[in-house]
Amino acid sequence: MIKLGNHNTLKVLRSTSVGLFLGDDEGTEILLPNKYVPEDFEIDMELEVFCYLDNSERPVATTLKPLVTRDGFAFLKVAEVGAYGAFMDWGLEKHLLVPFREQSQRMEAGKKYIVHCYLDEESIRLTGSSRIEKFLTNDGADYETNAEVDLLVYRKTPLGWEAIVDNKHRGLIFDSDIFKPVSVGDRLKGYVKKVRDDHKIDVSLQPIGAKMLEPTAKIIYDKLQENNGFLPLHDKSSPEEIQKTLHLSKKAFKKGVGILYRQRKINIQDDGIHLL
Repeated sequence: MIKLGNHNTLKVLRSTSVGLFLGDDEGTEILLPNKYVPEDFEIDMELEVFCYLDNSERPVATTLKPLVTRDGFAFLKVAEVGAYGAFMDWGLEKHLLVPFREQSQRMEAGKKYIVHCYLDEESIRLTGSSRIEKFLTNDGADYETNAEVDLLVYRKTPLGWEAIVDNKHRGLIFDSDIFKPVSVGDRLKGYVKKVRDDHKIDVSLQPIGAKMLEPTAKIIYDKLQENNGFLPLHDKSSPEEIQKTLHLSKKAFKKGVGILYRQRKINIQDDGIHLL
C-alpha cells in the first residue's frame, strides 16, 4: 500500500513521456515526474520516494526529501499567507497548508513555527497544524531512567523548556538542567530523568547519575584539547564561569575532573587544569 505523506520503496514499472510509473506489491501505481527521474533507472529497480498530492490534488512521487513527514513535527518557515491559511516551506514544490483553524496563533510570513503534519480525513490532504498539543499524549509513556530520547523543543515555560519526546510525548527540561543555549526548534538528544505518576516526563540534556560521569569527563577532555591542553577552571571557579565555558553545572564539572584525574589524564594546579 502506497502511504501518502511518507517515504515509500516502490518498483519502476514503466517509462512514459511524463515520467516513470512506480508501483507496490498490491498493484497501486503512482507517477514520478520526469524532473525527478534518475538518469540510471532501470525497469524493475526499486526507488525510495516521498508520496503526496500535487497542486492538482493528484497522487505523485518525488525524490525530494521533505522537512517533515506524516504524523511528524518540524520547525517550518511560513512562505506566504493566503485566504485559507499559512503555507509552510517544507522542502517540496507544493507548500504545506496550515489552515487558520489549525493555528495556535495567527502565523506571519517569514516567521517559523513548530508544525505537525497529518492526513486530514475529510479532504484526504496532508495538512499542517501548530496546535501541536492535541497530537501529543503521555499515555503509555514507559521509559527507564536514563533512556535516551529524541527531543524537539517547542515552548518556554516558567519552569523550563517543553519538548516533544520521540515524536509523540510531551516532556519538560527544567531550567536547572540546562547548561547551554536552548531555543524553539532545537533538535536535541535527551535522557529521561523520571516518568511521574501523572505521566509527565522530566528530561535532562545530560545522562543521569553514574552514567553522567563518562560523557562529562569527555566534554572537559575535548575542551582541553581545543585549548592547547589548558583550562583556567578549578574548584574555586564560579558556577557561571563553568557553565559559560563547558555548558556544565559545577557538580558535573567536579565529577568529570575527578574521573580525568584518577585516569591520570590531567594535572590540577592553582591556575587551572592541565592536560598530561
